[in-house]
Amino acid sequence: MELPINPIAIPIAAVSALLVGFVWYNPKVFGNAWMKASGMTEEKIKGGNMAVIFGFALLFALLLAILLMQFTNHQWGAMGMVGGEPETAKPSFEAFMADYGTVFRTFKHGALHGAIFGIFGALPIIGTNALFERKGAKYIFINSGYWIVTLAVMGAILCGM
Repeated sequence: MELPINPIAIPIAAVSALLVGFVWYNPKVFGNAWMKASGMTEEKIKGGNMAVIFGFALLFALLLAILLMQFTNHQWGAMGMVGGEPETAKPSFEAFMADYGTVFRTFKHGALHGAIFGIFGALPIIGTNALFERKGAKYIFINSGYWIVTLAVMGAILCGM
């Protein structure tokens, strides 16, 4: 029995987070508004080690893609029910996977679950941090919006591939 996920989807989903960020935080989209809302300046941006920043951003996106897979791919839950080893599962597991192994495995379904994860996961976390950092609503909505869109894209990739 094959895995219920395409392992190549995980790094592709992780890279998609950087690509969405490239567009989202572009000065022609939300970049200038984000800089103002966050207190970021051109000097601060130029002062950072971009290789380290993007390297860790990619690592964090990879970890997020692994977690998000659990929320977008229902068949992964079936694997967990048998301890992750289909070879030792009862025959009913193979019958279940034959019947339901590709159910809800679409880009659309993954995007829906990714967006839900963003709304109920990223928004409250970013919002809470922003409140204590004394950031405004614009900061919350720009950053949460990025993560809701990004998680929808990542979810689509993870579920649809």
